[in-house]
Amino acid sequence: MSAKSVFVYDSSLGQHVLRQDHPMRPMRLQYTHDLLVAYGAFEDPSQVVAPRLATETELASFHTQEYIEAVQSFSRGEGQQDLARFNFSTMGDNPVFSGMYQAAALSTGASMVAAELVARDEVKTAFNISGGLHHAAAGHASGFCVFNDPVIAINHLLGQGMKVAYVDIDAHHGDGVQAAFYDTDQVLTISTHESGQFLFPGTGYADEIGSGKGKGYAVNVPLFPYTGDDIYLWAFGEVVIPLVKAYQPDVLVTQLGIDTHFKDPITHLRLTSRAFSRAVQDFADLELPWVALGGGGYDLGAVARCWTLAYGVMTSREWPQEIPPDYAAKYDLHQLRDDDEVEPPAKDLQEQISGYVQTSVETVKRLLFPIHGLS
Repeated sequence: MSAKSVFVYDSSLGQHVLRQDHPMRPMRLQYTHDLLVAYGAFEDPSQVVAPRLATETELASFHTQEYIEAVQSFSRGEGQQDLARFNFSTMGDNPVFSGMYQAAALSTGASMVAAELVARDEVKTAFNISGGLHHAAAGHASGFCVFNDPVIAINHLLGQGMKVAYVDIDAHHGDGVQAAFYDTDQVLTISTHESGQFLFPGTGYADEIGSGKGKGYAVNVPLFPYTGDDIYLWAFGEVVIPLVKAYQPDVLVTQLGIDTHFKDPITHLRLTSRAFSRAVQDFADLELPWVALGGGGYDLGAVARCWTLAYGVMTSREWPQEIPPDYAAKYDLHQLRDDDEVEPPAKDLQEQISGYVQTSVETVKRLLFPIHGLS
C-alpha cells in the first residue's frame, strides 16, 4: 500500500454561505487549509488533490432522484413551495441558497475522490475536510447536510468489494450513515456522540445495534453532556478500537467532527485537542487504508487547529505549538494545542457523567461484543 497521505481541497469548497447567521460556516475550510500552509504541510504540492463534482449517478447511489432534482431546483431559486417537503426552510437548520446543489455536489465529489484514491491503493490516507455530512437522508436534508457524502463514498468502496468500518466521532449521532447500513454486515458503523437524550438528532442509543444481517454491526456510545477527555478516551479505548480490530475491515472511513470541543457553541461535550488528537492517532495506529472526512465544528479556531493536528497525525508530522506569526496575526490564533486546563465540572456532575458513560460502554459490551468474538 502507498504510504502517501493527501488532502482533498480547493478554495471553492468554502466560498458559499448557508445564511449569514447560520452556525455552519464553510470559511472554516479555508482557516484550516491556510494553517496547514503556514506550517509547510504541502511542500510537496502533490499532497493537495482537487475535488470534483459528484455525478448524479453517484448521488443516486443513496439519494432518491426526486430529492436530487428538488435540490437542483431549489439551488436555482425555483420550487420554493416544496421546501418543507424536503426539510428545507428559510430560517431553520437547512436553508436554501444560490448554488446549493453545486456546493453539496462538490463536497460529495471530494469524498468520492478520497475514496477512489484509497480504493485504488494510490494513497494510504485521503482527508476531505469538507465532507462528513452524516445527517442527510435519502429523500430529505437534515442537520445542515444536503447530500450524505459518507454514505456515497462508502457505497463506492462496497462496489470495489471492500468491507468498511465507519467510525464517527462528531458530537452528533451519525444517524444518516447508520440508517443507510443498518441491515448489512458489510459496514460496521460506530458513533461516539453526545446522547440523543440531550442533543439533535435524538438518536444513537446503545441498544440501536442493527437489524437482520446487520444485527450487531451498528454501534453507539452515547455520552453525557460535559464529558471530558479522560472518560471519553476510556470509552473510546474500551469500545471503538477493539470492535474495529475484531471486524477486520478492508478500509477505515472516519468522520472527524470537532464539535465535541469545549469551545463549540452548539454542543455540550468538553473535549480538548488532546483527546481529539489521541483518537485520530488511534485510527492511524490501525494501519488501515483510510478515508478521513470532516464533519461538525462551529468554533472556527478549534476546527482549524484540530484538523491541522489530525493531518499532522496522518502525515506523521508534529507541528510546533506556536502558530506561525503571519497566520496568527491574520486569524488571531496563537497556540495550536489546548492547554488542557478545562475547568472540571462539579463532583456530583462528574459522577453522573462517569456513571452514564460506563453504562453505555457496558451495554455495548453486553449486546455486541459476543457477536464479534470479544469477551
